[in-house]
Amino acid sequence: MSEEALFVGTAESEHIEMYLKAIWHIMERGDDVRISAIAKMLNIRQPSVVQMLKKLNTKNLVSYNKAGVKLTDEGKAIGASMMRNSRLLEVLMDTALKVEIDEEMVCGIEHHMKKQFTDALCTMLNHPRKCPHDNKIPIGECCPKI
Repeated sequence: MSEEALFVGTAESEHIEMYLKAIWHIMERGDDVRISAIAKMLNIRQPSVVQMLKKLNTKNLVSYNKAGVKLTDEGKAIGASMMRNSRLLEVLMDTALKVEIDEEMVCGIEHHMKKQFTDALCTMLNHPRKCPHDNKIPIGECCPKI
């Protein structure tokens, strides 16, 4: 019998992904990315947002200065990936499993999905373009080009 492996996720990388996802979502809505909007979306205090934006800026995931906050190409890719993961999980719960969408569970799982799993899930769900909340699902490499 083989040994079962256990993994401890790194909270910092999940934190970073949540910020990038929040910024991506704010941009998707067409709103200005403001510290207050990020704080409200993540339900945290504005000084914590400023601290994280400085860290994300040094990691070249955002461009943060007096002019505002913008995602770099790498930041956009991570934000889109997180949105894709969460929205595909919502489609899975709603359409395939016929269970109530559990946002807390989605948030817990989305950080641990590898591209191969996400693409397989997308393919299994027949490449949905929208989630049950009627938001666009970022297209993956597995999706047919229409």
